[in-house]
Amino acid sequence: MLLIPARRELSALIKQQKMMWCQRLAWLLRGSCGRRWPRSVAALARGHHTAPRSLRCAWQLHGDHLELRYGNTLMRLDFVWLRDHCRSASCYNAKTNQRSLDTASVDLAIRPQAVRVDESTLFLTWPDGHVTRYGLEWLLKNSYEGQKKQVMHPRILWNAEIYRQAQVPSVDCRSFLETDEGLKEFLQNFLLYGIAFVENVAPTKEDTEILAERISIIRETIYGRMWYFTSDFSRGDTAYTKLALDRHTDTTYFQEPCGIQVFHCLKHEGTGGRTLLVDGFHAAEQVLRRAPEHFELLSRVPLKHEYVENVGGCHNHMIGVGPVLNVYPWNNELYLIRYNNYDRAVINTVPHDVVRRWYHAHRALTTELRRPENELWVKLKPGKALFVDNWRVLHGREAFTGYRQLCGCYLTRDDVLNTARLLGLQA
Repeated sequence: MLLIPARRELSALIKQQKMMWCQRLAWLLRGSCGRRWPRSVAALARGHHTAPRSLRCAWQLHGDHLELRYGNTLMRLDFVWLRDHCRSASCYNAKTNQRSLDTASVDLAIRPQAVRVDESTLFLTWPDGHVTRYGLEWLLKNSYEGQKKQVMHPRILWNAEIYRQAQVPSVDCRSFLETDEGLKEFLQNFLLYGIAFVENVAPTKEDTEILAERISIIRETIYGRMWYFTSDFSRGDTAYTKLALDRHTDTTYFQEPCGIQVFHCLKHEGTGGRTLLVDGFHAAEQVLRRAPEHFELLSRVPLKHEYVENVGGCHNHMIGVGPVLNVYPWNNELYLIRYNNYDRAVINTVPHDVVRRWYHAHRALTTELRRPENELWVKLKPGKALFVDNWRVLHGREAFTGYRQLCGCYLTRDDVLNTARLLGLQA
């Protein structure tokens, strides 16, 4: 005999079963990170796909991108970008670390047919059946949102007191030339502070050249491969005199200023001549903190720098263009300062309603650069070579007397950073 519940009992039973079904649905949704459900089920979940709390992951499809929350980061990943960066064997050569996929062949209206996420990987199935897999940690590191939170080049910003208290050691020449440990210690100091010293170098141009080639290819310029000068004004530059030199960076008149400069004093029979070093990034950071509008203007307005030489057999006319401060646009990280009041050309790249504001911004930066507490003075002596990050640290010189010989060179920045990365350093 079939027993039919009373209407009130039936209603209660239906309500109980519906509640159990919803609990079951919630359990299923929590049990699969990003699982694609039918439209009706997805609507119950308000269009969001979540994972167990331990996975810290949720995703949602939009018209042209995938929104993926992983950890504390919300990433928005364009579908074309996701197809273009596929790391499958047919799309990417893992042996050469180069892309095999022809980006121009990707449909600009492409959209994945299926999406799935497990505890560590995002899976996308494309209309042609191709499957792309991404590690969630890889996406976190390589997405725009992830890059905004990362620092490209870790640094320690300094003034004179900070640098002295750090007691950054010099590296012995033999250790520098013969051991990876010595070379790595030197490069770590250089990357963090923008300057580094090598002691016990034979005071000759040839030995200085050997030292420089340990970390980079020497960059040959209009000054030659290895420059060697005294105060004989053999070139049309104030550096070839006994006069004081205000803080500046070199080769601002190159389209790409030289990355690293090497100084080695071979002989000095006289007084004065101390070298001035100023962390330009520290000064710029102070400007950013006190007057961000000045920092923004200095990073946006392009200027010309110029070098005109007609001395002896040397005839050169170099022009470089760029703002004083150069930043990565995605995280506003400063990577190059181009500051040289000697070689700045006529300002004709700035409209009249901006030029006065630029002068105010330039004055704010100059004030920071000239604060006595930011000046590190060192006496270069035979046997002690100095490496300077010319994209960061400004150098100058006090006037001197007597006979003074210096040698040095410029190094290619890419090769120095390449050497550092091969030794496991972030550069």
